[in-house]
Amino acid sequence: MASTGSTDGKNPDPTGSGRRWPLWEVFVRARRGLSHVHAGSLHAPDAEMALRNARDLYTRRGEGVSLWVVRSSDIEASTPDERDSFFDPAADKIYRHPTFYDVPEGVEHL
Repeated sequence: MASTGSTDGKNPDPTGSGRRWPLWEVFVRARRGLSHVHAGSLHAPDAEMALRNARDLYTRRGEGVSLWVVRSSDIEASTPDERDSFFDPAADKIYRHPTFYDVPEGVEHL
């Protein structure tokens, strides 16, 4: 009899075909005007099912007004080994730091 799932429980293979579902990253926006925040990950066969599963898993108590799902393999990220060389150039651009500017009196939210 074919297996109906992976043995580790982390990457399901419900068909027993040997193909595993891709990993999706889930981002939730709690209220209008706020940014989407990474909420977690899930496995799903396609984007539509990932979106439905994300809704059921991450917004079951009405926590969100918007969801994004992104296939993990489509995300390009820096590595901790690149930290010094990748982020170092920003240190010599003082105009990018908020301490370079004077905030006028009366401005509360800048």
